[in-house]
Amino acid sequence: MNYNPYENAIKQLEDVARLINLEDWILNILKYPKRELIVHFPVRMDNGDIKIFTGYRVQHNDARGPTKGGIRFHPKVNLDEVRALAMWMTWKTAVINLPFGGAKGGVVCNPKEMSLREIERLSRAYIYSISRIIGPYTDIPAPDVNTGPQNMAWMMDTYSAIRGENSPAAITGKPLSIGGSEGRVEATGRGVIIVTLEALKRLGLKVRDTTVAIQGYGNVGYHAASIGHKFGLKIIAVSDSKGGIYNPDGLNPEDVLKHKKKTGSVINYPKAKNISNKELLELNVTVLIPAAIEGVITRENADNINAKIISEGANGPLTLEADKILHEKGVLFIPDILANAGGVTVSYFEWVQNLTREQWTLERVREKLDEKMVKAFNKVYEIYKEENVNMREAAYMIAVRRVAEAIKTRGVWPS
Repeated sequence: MNYNPYENAIKQLEDVARLINLEDWILNILKYPKRELIVHFPVRMDNGDIKIFTGYRVQHNDARGPTKGGIRFHPKVNLDEVRALAMWMTWKTAVINLPFGGAKGGVVCNPKEMSLREIERLSRAYIYSISRIIGPYTDIPAPDVNTGPQNMAWMMDTYSAIRGENSPAAITGKPLSIGGSEGRVEATGRGVIIVTLEALKRLGLKVRDTTVAIQGYGNVGYHAASIGHKFGLKIIAVSDSKGGIYNPDGLNPEDVLKHKKKTGSVINYPKAKNISNKELLELNVTVLIPAAIEGVITRENADNINAKIISEGANGPLTLEADKILHEKGVLFIPDILANAGGVTVSYFEWVQNLTREQWTLERVREKLDEKMVKAFNKVYEIYKEENVNMREAAYMIAVRRVAEAIKTRGVWPS
């Protein structure tokens, strides 16, 4: 099956447009990104060869504020994927009620086959190539798949050099030493757990009886496991691209991370048995957290899902067909634009701190993040109950209405 995330994103938007009677002219605006940039740029490799890389930056909509979104380095990055991710960022910032629009970027590369010096040159060359369309009041990049604080440091330094002034607010997700925010690295995973805990409350389920399976053990998956474990959730299965591990008595997330760092994967962890990613998705658990890639739960396997709650740590892990099947089965799924909005929320906090030259404490960041996540979840859950729709439709109804209101209020110019 060929999964196109942009087509999926358009279908989601069209379905919600019908639910809220969205005007056709606004729907047509929202179907298309405001701006798309494709760049081809040279990077000198360690052996002296010059290699040409392709990169993208898509800005979907800026009616509510500067666009915001991560940059991913991955061999399968393509324009439709970046378009979809940019659109989802528009809804994500709107549903959590941040003064941002949505954007996304990516470079077609395999950083796992590159040296640190090559990745630095790639990071700097990419941000130089898109520097004309980004900035603290225009479009603020952040980390995503295979990028992190160090990449953001190089990118911010490059952008600042181009501008001739120190511009920490131009890039978020930076190290603390150059304007990063406390709590940023854990933010997405923490947000996933906070909304999951709210869902458990709504369903009358006890934390101590909750079992969790997590697909993906990168930044989001690991922090969701670690923070969930600290809140009392029993993490019984986790996986990465090479496979998964399962222990019905529970896993220690920190111990699993040590094993992954030592061996390169969670598989063959001595205190668990190996399972496939397919098996992990279909485990009989209270909560399933897909925190890896898009399109892992489809109409082909949705009937095999046994979780009561799905909390989308990744972007777009469920297809539209899977949504309908799971909703009919009574599975409560917390959509990506809500579940994994913790990262962009703390990115917003970082941006505010950079603009005001402040540094908040970790306790303040966590408190403000938890407050925003809980408020957004409960708003979505109320619409879900009142309108007899699924959770994704409820989240989209809130987000699209907010963006549409901003478009109508600003008007169309020139026209």
